[in-house]
Amino acid sequence: MAGQSDEERRFTDLYQAHHRQVYAYAVSRAGRGLADDVVGDTFLVAWRRLRAVPEAALPWLLGVARNVVRERYRDEVRQAAVAAELRAWVEEADGDIADGVADKAAVLAALARLGEDDRELLTLVAWHGLAAREAARVVGCSTATYFVRLHRARKRLEEAMRARPPVAASTTSTTSTRQEYSR
Repeated sequence: MAGQSDEERRFTDLYQAHHRQVYAYAVSRAGRGLADDVVGDTFLVAWRRLRAVPEAALPWLLGVARNVVRERYRDEVRQAAVAAELRAWVEEADGDIADGVADKAAVLAALARLGEDDRELLTLVAWHGLAAREAARVVGCSTATYFVRLHRARKRLEEAMRARPPVAASTTSTTSTRQEYSR
């Protein structure tokens, strides 16, 4: 850090403080295969516009990341990557039902069936730890509008969860088959 200018030091601090969160956001929006590109472009914008980065930098960075995703990775490619990521998480979770992962698998499967805007509204607060006001800044709306959209997204998530057959049902036949072989 010796020999760095104030701008370089500020950028380094910004990067170290928020890289993980921006990466997690990029994975949730564009999938792991594209996340590194999104993060790189986001921090490139941050470097170029360092003086415009506010003190509370995370919402600003996530807003930039959101714009990068929208610009570079349009509709079908992005949707396919995110859906594949969510399906992979569901498949990983399905193998550990005994530890209560069935609920997680059901939520992830329901999220995979939602539109990208609904997923984003739900995950900004729940997964990325933003306050509602910060999440509203990321998606470019007022806090009141964010709450209305979040309420609607939650309703659609509930509907998607009710539409999915229970995960535990598929494990019952496996358990009974194992019991029959063990006799």
